[in-house]
Amino acid sequence: MARSRQSVKRHNTDIEKRLRNRSKLNRLRTALRRAAEAAGTEEKSDAMKRAQSLLDKAGQTRLVHPNKARRIQSRMASKAAAEASKT
Repeated sequence: MARSRQSVKRHNTDIEKRLRNRSKLNRLRTALRRAAEAAGTEEKSDAMKRAQSLLDKAGQTRLVHPNKARRIQSRMASKAAAEASKT
């Protein structure tokens, strides 16, 4: 366990950061799931726009690796294009 004052403070800030990151990651996962499950075209585009925005922010702040954020966005876009061409 932390002993010095600095290590105690660092431990507390690490806990706060972990909770904040967990919350942001849950929000991102929910947005991705809603984009995948959206039914209507307008609903789907809104959900995808929200998910892409959160992915950009997550990549910039290193919540996820920037390349992973781009890869997920690319896969979402190609899936949406495939569904659009199907109908």
